[in-house]
Amino acid sequence: MTETISRTPVRADIRPVWRWMAALILPIGPAAVALLRFLLPYDTTDDASTITSKIVGDLDRSSLVLWLGYLAFVTLVPGVYFVGRLTRRSTPWLTGIAVCLMVPGYLSLPTTASSDVFAWSAGTAGLDQASITRVAEVTHGSVDVAATVFVIGHVLGTILLGIAMWRSGVGGRWAAVAVAISQPLHLTSVIISSHTLDLVGWGLQAVGFAAVGWAILRMSNDEWQPLP
Repeated sequence: MTETISRTPVRADIRPVWRWMAALILPIGPAAVALLRFLLPYDTTDDASTITSKIVGDLDRSSLVLWLGYLAFVTLVPGVYFVGRLTRRSTPWLTGIAVCLMVPGYLSLPTTASSDVFAWSAGTAGLDQASITRVAEVTHGSVDVAATVFVIGHVLGTILLGIAMWRSGVGGRWAAVAVAISQPLHLTSVIISSHTLDLVGWGLQAVGFAAVGWAILRMSNDEWQPLP
């Protein structure tokens, strides 16, 4: 008589890797934007001619800004997801609204940066600044829409996400305050053209998100993601 023994295959538990990845990614996007805004070669109140002149006048610095922008593009949305994954347990509606504002806002960033990419490329190719300016001044309507979606989405969305962090206790109350006030400070810095205040604003979001990452590292695997 032959006895058949069925065995359930053992699967590796990847939850610790998932938690570490979340903790590492969380502060990268806001920190990249903080440095980007601080190193930006022009002021946000400059006209197209001045912006072109400053980008072409410092191509190495402008290139670094573009690399920081790319780093932000690929990490900001995952960071929002990881914070929302925790806050939605206590504040699902508030988190949902915040995420639905922030994700389209962040996804609009590459379009808003397209003029800077063009100015750098044209300047590197040796085109004259007058020609670069003329092209930069002709923008597609999608760029204006993307700018509006970005401003409304990331400013209002980040405030709501900070409130969700406060109500859920994720990362600590101080981290929630840091995130909630970060983008109003950024918006103020844009209006008054203060690169230092911009660094502080986005830096506060980076620190607040880092606090959430630290909280994730301190969780057990089952707190992070219960097994089915």
